[in-house]
Amino acid sequence: MERNRTDNIAYFIAFCIEMYKKSHSLTGISANNIFMKNDLHDYLAENFDVLHTQSPRWILEEIDEVIKRHSA
Repeated sequence: MERNRTDNIAYFIAFCIEMYKKSHSLTGISANNIFMKNDLHDYLAENFDVLHTQSPRWILEEIDEVIKRHSA
């Protein structure tokens, strides 16, 4: 059975949080708080079609860049 788009986006965002958490040695709650503070949930959902096709390293670099732009 094929997952619907909403499920795919939710799984992708969870994957991104988990990758970010591990790469920055954070707890899940801390990583999610950073995502919420920087509107990353919306950013990742809105750009899902492009982002989910990229490598994990590229996605992490994109997340770091969004955070950098958001806090500037």
